[in-house]
Parts: sequence; structure tokens; C-alpha cells
Amino acid sequence: MDHLITSGVFSLDGGRWNVDNNVYLIGDDEECVVLDAPHDAKAIVAAVGDRHLAAILCTHAHDDHVDAALALAAATGARIWLHPADRELWDRTHPGRAPDLDIAAGQEFTVGTGPDAVTLTTLHTPGHTWGSVSFYAPGLNTVFTGDTLFQGGPGATGRSFSDFPTIIDSITSQLLCLPASTTVRTGHGRATTIAAEAPARQSWLDRGH
Repeated sequence: MDHLITSGVFSLDGGRWNVDNNVYLIGDDEECVVLDAPHDAKAIVAAVGDRHLAAILCTHAHDDHVDAALALAAATGARIWLHPADRELWDRTHPGRAPDLDIAAGQEFTVGTGPDAVTLTTLHTPGHTWGSVSFYAPGLNTVFTGDTLFQGGPGATGRSFSDFPTIIDSITSQLLCLPASTTVRTGHGRATTIAAEAPARQSWLDRGH
């Protein structure tokens, strides 16, 4: 697993915010997949290096997670995967160019070969957006949650295409049931663990965000 951070702007509902995004590359020395394509396609291409980029897997379609997806796809030939419930959001950033393939709950992506192979299982975790997904990699003892779960609680639900009760249900049913030692690698900021976040669920409900 490789990790880089790219910086740019997130825009929605008339607002604009400067953000730093985590980008994860999963694979071996021969091939990899990229989780999200924010801001800087050249930096992501450099991180891929000589490897075959097998797929661009989008955790959701907010512009700060997909704004470099087309450039990355053009540079590498990789196909872009997105949950269809986020197509309206995608079209706001990339009108006239659809993602290549739909992600479905339970879908598995295996990258690499032999003992270094990693399988990612797709978990549909709506709430931050309707098409938000997380990718669970038991072989890495890691779940990649995009903007669904952060260190300190759920992702934001105060904007369009989001809902607080839905994200709480997603986190409860899809994420907090994972092994407590599972590392949570997020779309922004530091990683956390299921064990660190699970006890705070009631406090999230009490504060309402």
C-alpha cells in the first residue's frame, strides 16, 4: 500500500474549501488500483510509476475526490468505477463523460498475484453521499472509508445529497461490525481504528453530526 496527499478545492452548494486528500494505491510491484483521484493526476501517475493501473476506484463523487479522474484515466488507460447512486454528483464535475463501470455492494477487486495479492470488498456506505462506498481489505486489516468515517466521527451530512441518520446506519451496519483492530484509512486526515471509534457512537447521535 502506498499513500500520498494531494491538495485542491472542494466545492458544493455554492461554497469552496481548500482541502488535503488522501490517495491510496493498493497492489504489488506489477499492478495496482487507486482509491480516489483528487486534484493532481501527475502526482498520482508518478506514484503508480511503471506499474499497470488496473482501476480507479472512487469512494464517492464529490469533486475533490474525482476531479483528476479523467486525466488519470487518459494517462494510464485505467477504467473509472463509481457507485451509480452518485452519478448526479459526478455529472456536476464531468458533464458528458460517464464513469466507465458501476460499483456494486459486495463487489470484489483483487490486485496483485501470489502472496502479495490483495482483495478489496466493496461496502455500500451511503450518508455522506448516496453512492458512498468503503473498501474492506481484510488481508491488510484495513478499511478505506472515504468520507464516511473519520477519526472522531461520521463525515459531513449538512450539504446536498447527504443524510445523518443514513450515515449512522451505514457506519453501524457496515463498519463498526468489522474486527476492532481494523485500521480505518480516511479520505482526509489521520487514520484511526474501529476500536477507537465504536465507543463514541452514542455521542455522535447525541450531537447530531
